[in-house]
Amino acid sequence: MKFLKIFIVILFSLFLFTVACSTVPITGRKQLNIIPSSSLLEMSFQEYEKFLNEHQLSNDQSANRMVKTVGTKISQAVEAYLRQNHMAEEIHNYKWEFNLIESEEINAWAMPGGKVVVYSGILPIAKDETGLAVIMGHEIGHIVAGHGNERMSHGLAVQMGGIALSAALSSQPQATRELFMTAFGTGAQVGFMLPYSRLHEREADHLGLIFMAMAGYDPRDAVNFWERMTKEKEGSSSPPEFLSTHPSDQNRIQNIRELIPQVMPYYYESIYSSN
Repeated sequence: MKFLKIFIVILFSLFLFTVACSTVPITGRKQLNIIPSSSLLEMSFQEYEKFLNEHQLSNDQSANRMVKTVGTKISQAVEAYLRQNHMAEEIHNYKWEFNLIESEEINAWAMPGGKVVVYSGILPIAKDETGLAVIMGHEIGHIVAGHGNERMSHGLAVQMGGIALSAALSSQPQATRELFMTAFGTGAQVGFMLPYSRLHEREADHLGLIFMAMAGYDPRDAVNFWERMTKEKEGSSSPPEFLSTHPSDQNRIQNIRELIPQVMPYYYESIYSSN
């Protein structure tokens, strides 16, 4: 009976994939997407406001200014990228907002609609605007690639039988909220979604490098940032929260090194345009 149930879930998931999939920018990979953007954005904005009400915003004016400056430049790069790649219709879905949370956690995340949170604990590793651009570009890369929607869609298919988001919120509100927080890295560990992590990370790394380069930040500095994150991981008894869903290792750093030649033209173009 248990095997039959698993088999039915797998068949149902395959069916959903064939009728409801989208394409990831850069890679062209097909991904499961059964949640309407309007529903996901509504839930995202609600959860974002709830999070801000439950956490302390940083009073560090200099750090806040840096987060908002980098975030604005990255968001402008994202919108330019969408226009250049015939996805301008998606721009209206973004209501950009960047906030710095006072916390010792080494963490950052982004929600659909351009809601981005940086934890003050990650700033010493970022060091400067360029390091912060690596972080924010990467997190926003997850959103542009639709990774959260993909994770939510898999969660609804596997855990809740493929019911609509509105039905899940009505019948299982707490479980659905936990699924949302897990999908976007703002709460629980990834759990059964972990096998997708490295694929998503590679795609977010690629997009993030492009966004930071278009924003005028040298993408070559991404290698230095991830090397600092690796040292932080090695020197800690428990990995930073940021690394629980963002594996940092030599393979990743090597992959970034290989991507650098592909993204440098975006950086040179941004420098040329600003002069």
